[in-house]
Amino acid sequence: MAGASLVLSDDSTISRLDRSLLWLERKFALLSGLAVFALMILAVVSVGGRNAMNQPISGYVDWIEQAMPLIAFMGIAYTQREGGHIRMDLLVGNLRGRAMWAAEFVTTLAILILMLLLVWGSFAHFQRSFDWGSPLFSRDSSMDIGLPLWPAKLLAPIAFSVLCLRLALQLFVYGRALVSGQENPVGVPLHADAATVAAMEAAQVSGHDD
Repeated sequence: MAGASLVLSDDSTISRLDRSLLWLERKFALLSGLAVFALMILAVVSVGGRNAMNQPISGYVDWIEQAMPLIAFMGIAYTQREGGHIRMDLLVGNLRGRAMWAAEFVTTLAILILMLLLVWGSFAHFQRSFDWGSPLFSRDSSMDIGLPLWPAKLLAPIAFSVLCLRLALQLFVYGRALVSGQENPVGVPLHADAATVAAMEAAQVSGHDD
């Protein structure tokens, strides 16, 4: 698991695109965090209602199922930008120069291909659930209280599409760094040493992280 990362910025077009995409990624990550908080409140109310009045929230499991895509998918593009996904840091972190950018390019390309396939598959899954002529536009619904499932199914291709944009931007940066031999390109997470990681974590905990 990658720890803290360092993403450089400047006035270049790539950096402006990175920051614009980061704005959207942060909003998606915020939605994911709010969904976790809402489920926590829902669990407290449901358990409290069961214990106090023997009346838990109706359709509690259905609401959890609806919120799961928000929790699971909406923060993946932001995590990719920050270099927070599981990766072979022990291997890639010891590479330098073009060898490192080649490894990053190949792995990012593989992930991008996979995510494009997932966008196609998840959108097809959404289309099978959505129907303009059906009640609530849904061909299927949850088991307990009949919530339409297509909104939850739509979140997956939306989140995956944002991740594809991030991966495409990173792929371009890695490819350019591979050709030019640039040491510290903007818009991609750079590997930080232990001292830098410690300083970033301290700043984050103290509330001074920019």
